[in-house]
Amino acid sequence: MSPTKLNAAIIIVSTTASKNPSSDASGNPLTEIFTANSNTESTSWEVVARRIVSDDHAEIQGALKTLLEGPTMLNLIVTTGGTGFAVTDITPEAVKPFLQKEAPGLVHAMLTASLNITPFSMMSRPVAGVSGSTIIVTLPGSPKGATENLGALIKLLPHACIQAAGIQSSRELHSGGVESLERQAGVHKHGKHSSKSDTSHGSHHHDHHHHHGHGHGHGHAIPKAHTSSESRANRLGDAVTRRHRESPYPMVTVKEASDMIARETQLKGIVEAQVNEDLVGYVLAEDIIAAENVPAYKASIVDGYAVVHSDGKGTYPVVSVSHAAPGSIPPLSSGQVARITTGAPLPPGATAVVMVEDTVLKSMTEDEKEEAEVEILAVKMKDGENVREVGSDVMKGDVVLEKGDIISAIGGEVGLLASVGRAWVKVYDKATVGVLSTGDEVVHHYREGELQLGEIRDSNRPALLSAIKAQGFSTVDLGIARDKAGALQSTLIEALQTVDVIITTGGVSMGELDLLKPTIEQSLNGTIHFGRVEMKPGKPTTFATVESPKKKLIFALPGNPASALVTLHLFVLPSLRKSQGYEHYDFPRVRVTVDEDMGLDPRPEFRRAFVRFDMVDGRLHASGTGGQRSSRIGSTHGANAVLVMPALKEVGKKRRELGCIPRGETVEAILWGQIGCA
Repeated sequence: MSPTKLNAAIIIVSTTASKNPSSDASGNPLTEIFTANSNTESTSWEVVARRIVSDDHAEIQGALKTLLEGPTMLNLIVTTGGTGFAVTDITPEAVKPFLQKEAPGLVHAMLTASLNITPFSMMSRPVAGVSGSTIIVTLPGSPKGATENLGALIKLLPHACIQAAGIQSSRELHSGGVESLERQAGVHKHGKHSSKSDTSHGSHHHDHHHHHGHGHGHGHAIPKAHTSSESRANRLGDAVTRRHRESPYPMVTVKEASDMIARETQLKGIVEAQVNEDLVGYVLAEDIIAAENVPAYKASIVDGYAVVHSDGKGTYPVVSVSHAAPGSIPPLSSGQVARITTGAPLPPGATAVVMVEDTVLKSMTEDEKEEAEVEILAVKMKDGENVREVGSDVMKGDVVLEKGDIISAIGGEVGLLASVGRAWVKVYDKATVGVLSTGDEVVHHYREGELQLGEIRDSNRPALLSAIKAQGFSTVDLGIARDKAGALQSTLIEALQTVDVIITTGGVSMGELDLLKPTIEQSLNGTIHFGRVEMKPGKPTTFATVESPKKKLIFALPGNPASALVTLHLFVLPSLRKSQGYEHYDFPRVRVTVDEDMGLDPRPEFRRAFVRFDMVDGRLHASGTGGQRSSRIGSTHGANAVLVMPALKEVGKKRRELGCIPRGETVEAILWGQIGCA
């Protein structure tokens, strides 16, 4: 038996989109939901019409009337937009006159689904019902809200549409009982969708996850989840008794995690930046070609006298003066000299410059203020001696800086750009980074008064913000989000509108209030690329991407302060540098000699350390910075590196027996800051 074909139409209610259709962000996601749910044995959907109208009562009703009276039989019309409390939100009022039968059950289902995600859903005023043989449903205007609401209904709408259109009688539809209908629709008794035929969010996310996780063909295996996102993540709103007792996210190595991040990190756009001190830290997005010679004229490199070099030793009249300032200079003839300063242009006819130290004053003018004659002592002078030739620094047409070069704080690149007359250059833009702390127990560090039992001062956010700013990136302080799904979701959605990268700390372990992973997957339709890393500290580190509508990165770092700083330098900052055009975006690695026994852990460990150059033996040495517990922020004080300590199982028998890397042996270190000296 062939599936029943159902026709749907979408009306986008938006004054903005009616003026600029390209700004509509809801039409395509809604169409995708219908497409994703068209592969069942019993029904298939086809979106046969899409209309965009402004928030105008007459326009909305006109579009409905046209669709309902058109030549194509419509089983379903969904509107999106205009269901809130704003003055211009009048969609329900425009739709209600068309409803001959209202459908409060559909409205209840939509609100229930949304309220499980955010309490703000109660601010929506949807209506639904039947007009003739067509069902009409009003959805919110936001793409997320619209897809959530339609996703809550999509499995059961075919049943309603078939009944409303009289395709089958109620007796025929229910002949197999309710359980048969549930199986056909792919739902369970308690309204949860089956894993075989999931909602649009589940299906879309599942495909998205596998695309990013396994579709790159780099010739090496990538750890993959063998479960769907719905079975991996604790469901928002579920009782604590239903949470996972073990993490369902596959453990990845540090290298695998870094590789995943690198693949998902995209170059920022190209912008024009002014050549000044603010250019430091940017990466050039173009080759810089000199438009003129530097210097543009023959110039003296010493203070002295311009001469014709073939004249040789002797006493000569001083006929002119050339200073390093604009102006006309009279030509110089054989048998004459001209006083000249460093950087000044040579007079026409001069071929060399004699240093003032190689001359003797022979006579002065009558007022004794000027030199009349000088004796030249230099012998065997050469043509061009002490002269900087035209283009000797930079020739016109030379590539003075290349695409990918970094503008350093030393000043050489800025000076070179200025010397060839470049006022503006094309560079890769820098990412804007938002930093968010999470947790009911977290309070601002500047709050006065004693801490209550269970409270902690927020050290993560100030530390991360300062480290990111020091690398030259713009930051946004996102504050503290409480351990409530709706609050966390709202904060993240708002942040995604203004930043390129979100960094959170806390909420990624196995606690009942660790809501970040399920919020990303279930509320933001995001993809979690990894949720655990085999490392110490930093095991719960999570990396995700969200399409909003451009790809945004989310780094969910552990809440322990040392863990947050280590994973920032290991994962986040390299990603930011890569997005900015750095060819070598990881921090440099060097071999260091350890000055103390370094204990080994079952996991690879990144031990905070101070690296210094020993002027006696000419080697780099490293010493620890105290206790390495991940909650101990003091272990990062004075650290300019982390030591890459192998897991105990990875070392040789002797080291396994000792349980450490003995003093005097070498390990690899990742440099965070400037090397010390002793």
